[in-house]
Amino acid sequence: MTRLPFELFLGFRYLKPKRTFVSVITLISLAGVIIGVWALIVVISVMSGFDRELRGKLMGMHAHVNVTGGVIPKGEELTASLLKEPRVKAASPFVMGLVLLEFNKRVATPYLKGIDPKREVQVSKLGEYIADGRGKLDLDGEKVVIGREMASQCGIYLGDKITVYSPRTIEKKGEEVYLPMELTVTGIFHSGMFEYDVGLIFTSVETAQELYNLHNEVHGIELMTDDPFAGAKEVADNLNKKLPIGLRAQTWAEQNQRILGAIQVEKATMFFILLLLVVVAAFCIMSTLITSTVQKTREIGVLKALGATGGQISRLILVQGFIVGVFGVLVGAGLGLLTIHNLTPIQDFLSRVLGVEVFPREIYNFTQIPAHLALRDALTITVSALLICTLGGLIPALWAAKLEPVEALRHD
Repeated sequence: MTRLPFELFLGFRYLKPKRTFVSVITLISLAGVIIGVWALIVVISVMSGFDRELRGKLMGMHAHVNVTGGVIPKGEELTASLLKEPRVKAASPFVMGLVLLEFNKRVATPYLKGIDPKREVQVSKLGEYIADGRGKLDLDGEKVVIGREMASQCGIYLGDKITVYSPRTIEKKGEEVYLPMELTVTGIFHSGMFEYDVGLIFTSVETAQELYNLHNEVHGIELMTDDPFAGAKEVADNLNKKLPIGLRAQTWAEQNQRILGAIQVEKATMFFILLLLVVVAAFCIMSTLITSTVQKTREIGVLKALGATGGQISRLILVQGFIVGVFGVLVGAGLGLLTIHNLTPIQDFLSRVLGVEVFPREIYNFTQIPAHLALRDALTITVSALLICTLGGLIPALWAAKLEPVEALRHD
């Protein structure tokens, strides 16, 4: 005698492979669930990996909170007062604006950011990104650090002198004309973000102030908090209540909300699109169970005549969809995890077979396809698939529960 509930025992028995058309449909339904869960696991993991890597790169080049709003006349005083705020760990003033860069008859228009090297390394990872230049920020005097992509495009090497034109250069006061500034390249950084590596250069605050004729003024102050998420949000909200008119504090997430929001929308869209594969498999399960229920009408009548209730009969049908879902989820999740673990070999294999770069590194700025499966995403996928598969048996379960024993036993 079996210790399993009779609904589960009969459910397994009815799903046992037989050489019938119903068994073929059941296998097709199982394959649909496996493929759906497999695709969901892989795609959502890759999207989450992109989101995670992008956030890491953004936080590497951005401080947790930025205080901006035109020109700040007393930057050092404001910096000192911001350091007294709860949850603020470090602060660094900066000057930032567009400049015209010229080298060897090549022209570029990057953003120039004037920083204090000693304080900058406390609010960003710029110091860690220095690939060439003795691995440190050397901005004493008229020096500059540029991105690897800009150096590659303009043919700039360490020790070269680049000419920088600022808005002040085109100003003219009487007979006085401001000349461009020559800066020596002492470092080349690589952040992994193309727009930063090609469109951002760094110099000292003093040099940037001279270029923009700011004297002791700055354009903003960067803050590092004890937490890049809740802490940064709390600090920004508190500062916005007491900063002088014209100044505002923004978190790194608020400054990059468009790109971060786009990834979240794409992730949600892909989830619902791929979930349709599981829905299609659920319809196959439904058709299988409807056919099976019609074929076993007499058996259902016998069970009811022996005392089985309508609830037990409906659970008998539903459990078959649940069993298909469990097997499909387990196999699909296993294949998904196996695929995620071997993404790089699969990528290299497809590139060799197809003869094209499946994942162009110069476009995505990642050395390999990033993947990260969060526990919440895994639970959402598995629970959704199980629920959809189980509900696939709802219609035949309700029909079977309403069968009268006499009518069912008359069925040929």
